[in-house]
Formats: sequence, C-alpha cells, structure tokens
Amino acid sequence: MQEDIIIQISNRLKEIRKDRNVTLQELAEKAGITKSMLSQVENSRSIPSLSVLFNLIKGLEVDLNEFFKNINLQPGTKVIFKKKSAYQHFEKENAEGFFYQRIFTSTFEEYHLDFVLLRITPNAQRQPVSTQAFEFKYLLQGSLRYTVGEEVYEMDAGDSLFFDATELHNPMNTGAEDALLLVVYFFLQKG
Repeated sequence: MQEDIIIQISNRLKEIRKDRNVTLQELAEKAGITKSMLSQVENSRSIPSLSVLFNLIKGLEVDLNEFFKNINLQPGTKVIFKKKSAYQHFEKENAEGFFYQRIFTSTFEEYHLDFVLLRITPNAQRQPVSTQAFEFKYLLQGSLRYTVGEEVYEMDAGDSLFFDATELHNPMNTGAEDALLLVVYFFLQKG
C-alpha cells in the first residue's frame, strides 16, 4: 500500500532538499516561508497550501511533473492491512531518544489523519514543539510527564490526552523503561 499523498509529498520535499544539499533555511527563504514552517511541512506537522507547495518545488528547482512522477494518487480500498514490517521509521526535529514509527496515514473528509507509535527512552529530551493539528496520545507503556502550554499531566500506561497541538507541548519520560505512545494527529485540510 502506498503512503497517503500528504506523507508522500512531505517525504519527497525532504528527500530532494537533502539530495541537493539545500539547508532548511535556504529553501525556506526561496519559498518565502519560515524555517520552522518548512520543518513542520517536511515532518508532516503541517499541510502546506498549494501556493506554498509550488513555491517549495520551485525553490528546489524541480519540474512539477518530475516532482509528482512517483506520487501515487490512486484512491484507497475499503480495507487496509499493513504488516508491521511495512511501518515507516522517521525522525522529527532534534529529539534524542524519540523514535517515531508511522503505522497508518489517510485523509477522511476534511481531516488528514496520521497514526504514529512513539517510543521515548528514559531521560530523552527535546525542545517543546507545536503542530498545526489536534493530537491524541494514548500511553501504552511506561510513564510520562506531558506538558501542554502551562499545564503538566502525569501519565501512566492506559492514560490518554487530547489537545490543540498549536500549543507548545513536550513529553518527558519519567520512568526507568521506554515509554510507548500511540499518537494520532488530526490535521484540518485547508480549502
């Protein structure tokens, strides 16, 4: 099964940028957006508008036909089965001890959904982040201190959290074992 088109586009942007040795800052300036916004687009934290997407492709000096050549636009089936071995590992930001594994992504009505398993090792650290989405977190194992805005939530296995991720947020593993989270991102499609 092919990845959802949004994930394919994000991955393609990052792949071409890295292949051409273009920094985030350089491409962001060419496209007229911030480095932070480009990072969010490349890491599937934000869905670019059509004009921003075209500016990014133009900034990479890639022909539109070439950019979209291997992107699968075929609609999905009614049943999707995915083997564990097909899950995609990826990185976000500078986050030591944070290991992401995309298990499913799709678009439903006006929402783009991204389902991710996130493993956080003890003492792992990263800066607080924001995402242009709503997020649902379900702690499968371990314990976390999850900060959203000014609020702090102590989470144990079985606890869940749903929030507007435009607020700065950050999990910290407070246990002696890896913490494992099921994360669902709800991106509102922009018309």
